[in-house]
Amino acid sequence: MVFRTLLRLTGSREHLDDLAQDVFLRLYRALPSFRGEALVTTYLYRIAVNVAQDEWKRRRRDAQALVSISDETTGWEDRLQHPGRNAEELMVEGDFQGMVEEQLQRLSQVERAVLVLYHQEERTYEQIALALGLPIGTVRTHLHRGRKKLREGIEAARTEGRPTATTGAECKASA
Repeated sequence: MVFRTLLRLTGSREHLDDLAQDVFLRLYRALPSFRGEALVTTYLYRIAVNVAQDEWKRRRRDAQALVSISDETTGWEDRLQHPGRNAEELMVEGDFQGMVEEQLQRLSQVERAVLVLYHQEERTYEQIALALGLPIGTVRTHLHRGRKKLREGIEAARTEGRPTATTGAECKASA
């Protein structure tokens, strides 16, 4: 849960072990002051978001470019999730996932955090609000705006001629 959240929030596997260790160290140090008003997982998500924000600040300071989360070192066995799909479908799907990840990295930190926690970590509005220290209405607003920006970014990439899941299907249908 922590690794996946940090990976989605930072967009990089670089220093992921160190960041996760920092999350658990902060949790260990903070447990004596934990009041039990929320779930421990909500507390853990808040710590993970804080660590990710610290990482974003460090990156900005170091002027490092964002890195895609696609892992070029994994073998083909890890990439082929379903043996029934052909290579073209996998390639189109991989391109689309890469585009989504790229557009996700272009969102603001809070929009990205809300989208990741809601869609990928399946947290409720209330849990996200507690984890990020935001009112529920603000969480809903960031979720709506983040979705809209993500959709617009993907549509803009489609008009530039980049392959996506739908354009790949359209190409197959016209062949």
